[in-house]
Amino acid sequence: MVAQLLGLRLRLLANAFRRSPWQVFGLALGLAYGIVTVVLVIGALVAARLAPDVADVHSVLVVIGSIVVAGFLLLPLLFGVDDALDPRKFALFGIPDRELARALALAALIGVPALVLSVCSLATVITWSRDPGAAVLAVLSALLVVPTCVLASRISAAVASLLVSPRRSREAGGVVAILALVLIAPVLLLLLTVDWGRDGLGTLSGFAGWLQWTPLGAAWSMPGAAAEGDGGAAFLQFLVAAATVGVLWLVWRTLVSLVLVAPEREPRVRDHHGLGWFARLPGGPTAAIAARSMTYWGRDPRYWVALAMIPVIPVFVIVALALGGLPIHFASLVPLPLVCLFLGWTIHNDVAFDSTAIWLHLVSGTRGIADRLGRMFPPVLIGIPVIAVGSVVTTAVFGDWAVLPAIAALCGSILVIGLGLSSAFSALFPYPATKPGDSAFTQPQSSGASAALAQAFSFFAIVILASPAIVFLVLGLTVNPFWLGVSPIVSVLVGFAALGGGLWAGARAFDRRGPELMAFANRND
Repeated sequence: MVAQLLGLRLRLLANAFRRSPWQVFGLALGLAYGIVTVVLVIGALVAARLAPDVADVHSVLVVIGSIVVAGFLLLPLLFGVDDALDPRKFALFGIPDRELARALALAALIGVPALVLSVCSLATVITWSRDPGAAVLAVLSALLVVPTCVLASRISAAVASLLVSPRRSREAGGVVAILALVLIAPVLLLLLTVDWGRDGLGTLSGFAGWLQWTPLGAAWSMPGAAAEGDGGAAFLQFLVAAATVGVLWLVWRTLVSLVLVAPEREPRVRDHHGLGWFARLPGGPTAAIAARSMTYWGRDPRYWVALAMIPVIPVFVIVALALGGLPIHFASLVPLPLVCLFLGWTIHNDVAFDSTAIWLHLVSGTRGIADRLGRMFPPVLIGIPVIAVGSVVTTAVFGDWAVLPAIAALCGSILVIGLGLSSAFSALFPYPATKPGDSAFTQPQSSGASAALAQAFSFFAIVILASPAIVFLVLGLTVNPFWLGVSPIVSVLVGFAALGGGLWAGARAFDRRGPELMAFANRND
């Protein structure tokens, strides 16, 4: 059974290379990223081997290693995973619980994160090769770290499946996680104020002092304690790490047994009366698609989460700028353009969000321009009051009403540039997205680096096109107020040019690539 599941896992990974050329390129880029990460980590570990202070090296490795273990534990629980080897999928095969738990745990070792972790943890032998005993413990440390992380990840995913399987519960947990990030952002950013050149190692040493006795850092600390000559501490940390693996294994076996027999909870179905937005908007293809888009944005958790994420990044940015010493009246100019940037960018993969429902647009002969314009309606409806109110608030905080036209025009320009480019990218370069009904925090395994490329290109293209207006605004604030009059003109010209060009390219692509879009939807359903 173990061999069969390992073979299944390998075939799943191999099949990823049989997809479209863009997806293969994205997967290859992802593998290259993993290889580069391994090379950089090994280079850092070699440099640490030459460091004169063993205690400092010990502290740094314990803190970083603890963060890695915490990531394996928390990320699947908070954001969900599209688990190809979910124990529920094997419930009808009659496999003994213990054998299935062992096979799934071993199969989880086959994957880019686990392989990168394995190589990097074994490479710590290089760092601790200055002492034979520490080198032996480094090997033992790697043998404990890898199963700790893999089992923690599997347990986290199983708990998410068992306890919060209803879709809305997962979305609620994710939104809570987002709010938690906002709350701890000041704490994290305060760490940036530490003078790391003077006090950084002392700060890390303080964290490492208690992390080394926890399940997060005990395994990472063993070789460092031995290298410092504290064999007793190394032995006790080995006991903590070994006990952690044992407890995680028992928990994993128990969860597999529970998941196999526990029925998946079904979400409650709500009744909706009336035609909603279809009754509020006039007839015609564009209005129908706009009404459907508004219905999605109002009921689909995937859009809720996207909207909830929009205010998060400006909070981080403005706190970081304030801690960095930028005056608050200048920092206040940043959040609103960022909100408009992300709001316009939200529909850059809107076609993929439709999944197979896109066939309704294709078989009904809907023109591309109607589809593109209809999908813009929700972000435009949200963006207009956001820009109107936000520009006034931003200008009031800044303290100079002369910048109001430039701020409002810049934010409007960023929004329409984003909508135009997103209209083109969603038809030209769709990538696999969360399917309707799935957790909004689940990403399909097949998306790979092709998704990252599409996201990066569409995002930074908006920034590049908006940069002339941003430059003129900055010149008006720092050099000559004359440029404050030029910035709105440039914003309007560039914004509507990008909107028109994006609509034309997106509509043309939608009209000409209908079969390809339908094939994409079926392939990723």
